[in-house]
Amino acid sequence: MSTRRPGSRSRSGLLSILAIASVSLIGACTVTSSATGSRPSAGMKVTSSAFSENGRIPAEHAGLGDCGGMNVSLPVAWTNLPANAKSVAVLLWDPDGANGLGVSHWVAYNIAADRRQLKSGEAQAGADFAMGPNVSGAAAYRGMCPPVGDLPHHYTLTVVASELPPGALPAGLGRDALLGALKGHALGGQSVVGLYSR
Repeated sequence: MSTRRPGSRSRSGLLSILAIASVSLIGACTVTSSATGSRPSAGMKVTSSAFSENGRIPAEHAGLGDCGGMNVSLPVAWTNLPANAKSVAVLLWDPDGANGLGVSHWVAYNIAADRRQLKSGEAQAGADFAMGPNVSGAAAYRGMCPPVGDLPHHYTLTVVASELPPGALPAGLGRDALLGALKGHALGGQSVVGLYSR
């Protein structure tokens, strides 16, 4: 004969109560969504046709010369932006670079949100969007160039949606200055990560 402390419930009884409560909560949420006519959002998504998540970035997007590439800017696309998004910023960051301090490869902004993408190689002089200085100080795309023999670096390609219209931000903002200017105006962001080594 088993003994039970007063006021205690069996494990199976507690699990049953939790299961019933969960089903009731899910049902209530479903009713609320249906009643208001709202649909769950798939959420903002960022992709690159050059590589899949955690896939290898093709060498053409790496830096020139010993870096092994042709310095062609990466393609990037965005979908399901938050409501009221008018512009986006695109950032390419190597958190593994500079001995773990990180390296900024590309700062692009004042890009119309409804454009939905930047094609491969669009980061050139005369582009219809602003670019800020990269790690070398040039307002341009700088292809990947990790040290020879390093494990693959993780290149984070991020899109930040903003309520600011294209052209609202001044030219020449570096990564940190851009992030500061977007405070209070950013609506959401997502990233896709690619790998590169040499």
